[in-house]
Amino acid sequence: MASRQTASAPRAAQQRGLDTRARIVEAALAAFADLGFDGATTRDIAERAGVNQGLITYHFAGKLALWQAAVDAIFARLRDHFAARLAGLTEADAGTRLGLLVRQQVHFAAAHPELHRLMTHEGRHDGPRLQWLVERHVRPLYELSISLIADAQRAGLVPQVAPMHLHYLLLGAVAHLFVVAPECRRVSGVDPLTPAAIDAHADALTAVLFGLPPPAVRAP
Repeated sequence: MASRQTASAPRAAQQRGLDTRARIVEAALAAFADLGFDGATTRDIAERAGVNQGLITYHFAGKLALWQAAVDAIFARLRDHFAARLAGLTEADAGTRLGLLVRQQVHFAAAHPELHRLMTHEGRHDGPRLQWLVERHVRPLYELSISLIADAQRAGLVPQVAPMHLHYLLLGAVAHLFVVAPECRRVSGVDPLTPAAIDAHADALTAVLFGLPPPAVRAP
């Protein structure tokens, strides 16, 4: 019994360390999304995570390494969110693929408005951080988006304008409502984060931008 307890102690300590690191990354993601890289401090991040500031230094080489871990975490969630849907759409027509992926993007933006806030901070300033972010995460997603839009244009389903403009129109239209959710509640009386409002936003986007009808059956 004693030997089993002794063996389990390092595993428990390792798990606590992983849990602490994950909590710091979550707090960092929120801080960087709210305040930007320059505005966020490790003191604030430690307070948000409920940990001693020294633990940030223990787990991360510096503020930049923590920022990179936070960015990696949110983009990993984005890729996981889309992976299953993309795998099931290989045989679908271009309009179906584009419509379903827009809906996936709307649902992700509603659940994670911090991604759009983070990108708004980082996308305004060129430099090494933006270069790292674009090459590691943004460019592959941009190229996928442009490819899907071009497929839909060839099928006559999407306006014949530069795909780059449609891509950025879509990004803003997808996420802005959820970033300013408190404003929307106050001015309209509608909570945009309810399931019905999220679906309605997806319906509006696919209809206005791409002329696509709402799905006959919604995913659970």
